[in-house]
Amino acid sequence: MDRLSNTVRPYAWGSTTAIPELLGVAPTGEPQAEMWMGAHPGAPSRLTRISGASETPTEQPLTDVIAADPERELGAAAVGKFGPRLPFLLKLLAAGAPLSLQVHPDLEQAKEGYEDEERRSVPIDAPHRTYKDPNHKPELICALTPFEGLCGFRRPTEAAQAMAALGVDSLKPYVDLLGARPEEAALREVLTAILTADPVEMAETVTAAAAAAERLGGAHAPYARIAHHFPGDPGVIAAMLLNYVQLQPGEALFLGAGVPHAYLGGLGVEIMANSDNVLRCGLTPKHIDVPELLRIVRFEATDPGILRPEASPSGEELYETPVDEFRLSRFDLSPGAAPVDLTRPTPQILLCTGGAPRVGTLDLTPGASVFVPSGETVVASGTGTLFRATVVA
Repeated sequence: MDRLSNTVRPYAWGSTTAIPELLGVAPTGEPQAEMWMGAHPGAPSRLTRISGASETPTEQPLTDVIAADPERELGAAAVGKFGPRLPFLLKLLAAGAPLSLQVHPDLEQAKEGYEDEERRSVPIDAPHRTYKDPNHKPELICALTPFEGLCGFRRPTEAAQAMAALGVDSLKPYVDLLGARPEEAALREVLTAILTADPVEMAETVTAAAAAAERLGGAHAPYARIAHHFPGDPGVIAAMLLNYVQLQPGEALFLGAGVPHAYLGGLGVEIMANSDNVLRCGLTPKHIDVPELLRIVRFEATDPGILRPEASPSGEELYETPVDEFRLSRFDLSPGAAPVDLTRPTPQILLCTGGAPRVGTLDLTPGASVFVPSGETVVASGTGTLFRATVVA
């Protein structure tokens, strides 16, 4: 078991205070959006081990540790199922402003898209490149504080009512389409119209809609806040097609393939398949591939499906999802309770989000994390909250 040293990513939408407050350190004044825990090549966690012939412990990226002996670190079952890599990335995510409105492909779509761009020799770092790898990217976000987001399409009639209430003439064609077409056709046609509208005319529509949303307040207030961060962006109107969700601490959202979503604010624990495939639909200055987006999005109204953990006799509270690349659960350790055996035949990352639990021989504080190789014995005790990230293999 190894204590991890992790990178904090300073994306512009990040909160300046949420992660420092959890870690118990002073804010730097700069946004601190995500703390990455795992073996993503862009910012792998680091740990200290003795390697090779050297008898001196050295700091090494987790990617190198796994590459040196995948079966020892990940277990034969995980390697057989996912290959010699850690298939998930765990994060602390702190949104101080809305993230881009986005959607992720399923595994087949990701493979097809990646192979197509490879055949066409689209540079992997090109701003118009859509598929960075051949993997899907399901996600789960679990709130540590009250957390706001958008998740999945709401019923067209509900979206039409929200738009009509703004009293903006240029929104009337969308309102009419939402009321006159079957669900899938209505959502597809309206999103297409929003993303392909004349930019100048759309900017005027967004400005008028934002002003009306601010006047109305209530259920319209989130769209006024979004427009404040993204003036003139068509994603402000597209956001009105989606379910607005408020999570309380401990509640979670699972975001599967084809489901449009955006995080708006709050601190949470996020886990995802280890992929960079994102198709954006708005609230961003980055490239939007409208034809490919329309192929990937699932145009169906859905309940956002707030998840609450299911408790087991062992004290583990599991967030059930339909994917094998990750499995997220939580342990609330109480004073005087018996130690909890966390040993598993799969690799684990354990993250402390509160209290001062003891994991093996290590005392953890909020924000501290450890990597536990497959099959290594590990016991937790003391007081605090631990999140466990692992795989189904």
